[in-house]
Amino acid sequence: MYYPYGWPFQMVYYTPMVHYGMPPYQWHTGNIPGYEQSTNFTGMMSDYGGNPYVVDIHEAAEQNNTFRTALWTGENLQLTLMSLMPGESIGLEMHPDVDQFLRVEQGLGIVQMGKNQVELSFQEYVKDDSAIFIPAGTWHNLTNIGHIPLKLYSIYAPPNHPKGTVHPTKADAMAAEHEHH
Repeated sequence: MYYPYGWPFQMVYYTPMVHYGMPPYQWHTGNIPGYEQSTNFTGMMSDYGGNPYVVDIHEAAEQNNTFRTALWTGENLQLTLMSLMPGESIGLEMHPDVDQFLRVEQGLGIVQMGKNQVELSFQEYVKDDSAIFIPAGTWHNLTNIGHIPLKLYSIYAPPNHPKGTVHPTKADAMAAEHEHH
């Protein structure tokens, strides 16, 4: 019998990653000569949008203690970090012209979505490593149902918040939204 891609049980050999002359510990810790680390997790994070940027998104999300912080805002895309306290929710919302992606890095939650505010017919539990896709025009909410902060990040296309947005608490976010509208 002919197998177009080779024997079905052939061995797969993995080639080690090339470290370009650097010891592996430097490659994995980000200590690349000539480049500075993009984010200092012990200090305040800022919006690096418009510039090339690399971040350990898992670490950044877990270190974030604000309700919302814009980490990168470009012309067509925005990355925000979020932290929801136990029992807290993002709040029922809808973005008419914005697709949204959420990724849970830590915690337990429930996401609800629907075509209008009163018919949230889609409901799923989410946990570490869950990815949530929210089409433009869809009403949605995410609530922390766990006992620890729910750490996540959100990608908006196009951006949904002003560049450099930092909302330490949900109350700050709601006041900014009220001021914006």
